[in-house]
Amino acid sequence: MTGRRYTDGELALLRDMPKRVTNPDVRWLMKRGNRQRTFEAEGEGGVRFSIYQRQNIKRENSFSCGIERIEDDGTRLMLARYNGPSHPHGDIAYRPHIHRATEEAMAAGRQPESEAEETDRFNSCEGALACLIADFRLSGISAAPDQTRR
Repeated sequence: MTGRRYTDGELALLRDMPKRVTNPDVRWLMKRGNRQRTFEAEGEGGVRFSIYQRQNIKRENSFSCGIERIEDDGTRLMLARYNGPSHPHGDIAYRPHIHRATEEAMAAGRQPESEAEETDRFNSCEGALACLIADFRLSGISAAPDQTRR
């Protein structure tokens, strides 16, 4: 985790910055009961990012996609995680949810992305990645959005 505190404005700039995935053909790897792949991306001015997609092989509703800012010194800041409904988070009971880094969480000494909000935008790992791609202006990879309940 980065030692630097970001303002909400700086976090918005990182989110809205166009990013290009540099390794779109990355393969899935097995890691402790999950399959996972990690993309690398670059934004304006050489700003580096890492995007992961992880799916539990036994539980379809246990998945996560996330994006990190990689600092010049190699430390990382988790900007967002898009999680499946496999676990509760505060008042969110077994529903898909999105964690986003906030200035408030960093100032309080908590995990930057400790806050979460429930969503109906996705219900699968592929759908979560589609939302992350749209929200963080990623190009070079694609994912099919879910047909969500409305």
